[in-house]
Amino acid sequence: MAKYFGTNGVRGRFDELTPELTLRLSQAIGGYFKGGKIVVARDCRLTGEALRSAVVAGLSSVGCETIDLGMVSSPTAEYITRRLAADGCIIISASHNPPEWNALKVVDGKGIAVSREKGEDIEKLIEKPGLVRWDKIGKIRIYETGTAEHIEAIKKLAAADKIAKRKPKIVIDCGNGAASVIAPRLLKELGCEIISLNSHPDGRFPGRPSEPTEANVKELIALVKSSGADAGVAWDGDGDRVIFVDEKGAYVIGDKVYALSIIWKAAGKKLKYDVVTTVATSKAVEDVAARYGAKVRYTAIGAPYLCEEIAKKSAAMGGEEVGGVIWPELSMAKDGFMTVAKLAEALCEKPLSKWLEEVPEYFNVKLKIEADEKSKKEIVERVLAHAKNKKLDCVTIDGVRINLKDSWVICRPSGTEPYVRIFAEAKNAGEAKRLAEEYQRIALGK
Repeated sequence: MAKYFGTNGVRGRFDELTPELTLRLSQAIGGYFKGGKIVVARDCRLTGEALRSAVVAGLSSVGCETIDLGMVSSPTAEYITRRLAADGCIIISASHNPPEWNALKVVDGKGIAVSREKGEDIEKLIEKPGLVRWDKIGKIRIYETGTAEHIEAIKKLAAADKIAKRKPKIVIDCGNGAASVIAPRLLKELGCEIISLNSHPDGRFPGRPSEPTEANVKELIALVKSSGADAGVAWDGDGDRVIFVDEKGAYVIGDKVYALSIIWKAAGKKLKYDVVTTVATSKAVEDVAARYGAKVRYTAIGAPYLCEEIAKKSAAMGGEEVGGVIWPELSMAKDGFMTVAKLAEALCEKPLSKWLEEVPEYFNVKLKIEADEKSKKEIVERVLAHAKNKKLDCVTIDGVRINLKDSWVICRPSGTEPYVRIFAEAKNAGEAKRLAEEYQRIALGK
């Protein structure tokens, strides 16, 4: 089992993911990509520059050519990796985690994030870094136009003329993260009227915590209502996931963001390909996909598994329950900026609350059980035994998902934290709560 790599890269606080470890990991990553051309990017976290220096040094020391984008969003870094036909990418960002955390997210030249399983192959190279001779050190190229190129690519895929004519009014909450360097510029260039919150990069995240939960975006919700805006949007620290607020101030969870994206992608026509999502995503996504003639292919939770599934067989799009949506026509990244461009386009036709009427209503309850690695396994096995004993329809791609009539429940171990998570969904809030609590008792053996 991988020692350092988790669900999506190597993550830790600064006393865990140190510059020394970062250097060694970067040498191993460079070896994994056989000394190729590697894109490097970071978000605005205070430890980002120190870790960037270690990453660049590590890559250069094993002969890689480094293309340094500086501070950009994760979707920008992944788009540029594809555009430049690079061999791989290292993004220094802990996404939605608190400011004291950082991470190395690794993406290959096909745009597929490196999973825990592939991370094991990288870790094998740590003790044999393959340093090159002094005169074979890899070159370092500063690349300053990544954000501008990403914006231009998004504009070509959105109805820019229609948006410029309608000029939707959108409140944006960048969370002091990497969205600050792209979101205001993108929406202005599309012709939107914007009101900005927390739109200067600050690695302390002073405006709000990085994860855009409903509790964390109360200021955004209030401002949407008081300003008469058409919608509000908020991103996490690196901009790969996004949530919406409709014109009435209702918070739109990530599952619904993905369901809406499918509707906007279909544009009233049958979808040519399947859609891909994780086993923890709302059934609303499956219902919407079926409306447009598409099947859903389920994966384990995490960007690497979504990307791998899309790479195996063509898909109309991919997405997950936290508001990360993959638009394959742009890149294999979860792109919170492409998603917002499609929102702006959709607002030209009708209000967001009206679009939401097209998404079936389900209710979710999420619980967690504190557990070490051994206990995680025992808890999941207990739930699986219950499902088999009761002959229930279950999916075991990632933990155990049990499909019931108009409802489902999942029990899965976290890949990044000491918890087992239990999610339940049903057509009414009471049933979702009852299901979650019932399976929490089963998981605990009560």
